[in-house]
Amino acid sequence: MTENKFKGGNCMNKKIRYSVLGAGNGGIAIAGYIAMKGYEVNLYNRTEENIMSLIKNPIIHLTGEIEGCGRLNKVTDNIREAIENTDIIMVTVPAVGHKFISQNIAPYLEDEQIIILNPGRTGGALEVYENIRNSECTAQDVVVAEAQSLIYACRITGNNEVHIFKSKKEVSLSAIPASRTEEVISKISPIFSQFIPAKDVMETSLNNFGAIFHPAPTLLNSGHIERGITFDYYTEGITPSVGRFIERMDKERMEIADKLNIDTMSAKDWLYETYGSKGDTLYDAVQNNPAYKGLKSPKGLNIRYIYEDVPCSLVPMSSLAKQLDIETPAIDSIIVLSEIITGKNFWEEGRTVKKLGLEGLDKFQIHHLARTGKLLDNKEGVVA
Repeated sequence: MTENKFKGGNCMNKKIRYSVLGAGNGGIAIAGYIAMKGYEVNLYNRTEENIMSLIKNPIIHLTGEIEGCGRLNKVTDNIREAIENTDIIMVTVPAVGHKFISQNIAPYLEDEQIIILNPGRTGGALEVYENIRNSECTAQDVVVAEAQSLIYACRITGNNEVHIFKSKKEVSLSAIPASRTEEVISKISPIFSQFIPAKDVMETSLNNFGAIFHPAPTLLNSGHIERGITFDYYTEGITPSVGRFIERMDKERMEIADKLNIDTMSAKDWLYETYGSKGDTLYDAVQNNPAYKGLKSPKGLNIRYIYEDVPCSLVPMSSLAKQLDIETPAIDSIIVLSEIITGKNFWEEGRTVKKLGLEGLDKFQIHHLARTGKLLDNKEGVVA
């Protein structure tokens, strides 16, 4: 591993300038909200065709829980133009695009810029940090952070319009290095007050509830989805039996976190903490969650709930579990099922411990890498 070339910087007292990379549901919602709050924000998307309406008229209309509109400073398919002279780079592309984004922004990064993955899924910040460190990046002071989840439950509803069903009450966030986490949160808190600090990016990665709520309901409802039957994805797609399966997956996730001394909670408790949704079982809590009302099922199986969440959420969890001698039959069954249905080798494509730089490390070394960005030769004095 190369020498860590990122180092501490100062929190400047100025109005923060943002760039948002990715014009999907989350990207449009985040960019529109930032602009609505009066901040300068650039929006980037790799495919120009998908942002043409915003290039012609750079105003995003927000409906639902948040009502208003925001005018974007710049809309472009040129990634250098998007991040130039900005302070916060909000990455909202699916996790499978994190490698592409990190490799393409690396030559243009500037000192004191902060990259935030919204969300990182599992191992996102580690992957991006490693890609940038091993690139031709000349900036000496860049922070990579990841959010545990996307802050909004939202959907694009038309040209230049996004509907926000619900904002999460709290979303944990951590940076590499972890000593910069509070600084990152303080910079974005005037807009996004929901972010709270996590100990390190292993904590945000293993509190990845998208891994629990996305792939299994999609695959276990694949027949309905392929026939074009529209249903409420969560409240109708998660039946009592599907709920029990998800709880088993969630138990395996918590076993991994426990082995690494990571603070976590069950998916059922997360629904309460995030949305105020109560229930004796996960199924009950889902049914009682107002944020999930009206969120429709996907229109096909070629979606990020499989192609993102399996290789970038479940594969790294399963890979880490194997290194820790933990069995994950429920998680593994979803990986296998998704590979059979799609014909993809997600184990080959996905984030394994080897790709994340975690192979062969014990829990002390894993946390040290997550908190400092450096490998630990001697684990003495490091507390997980």
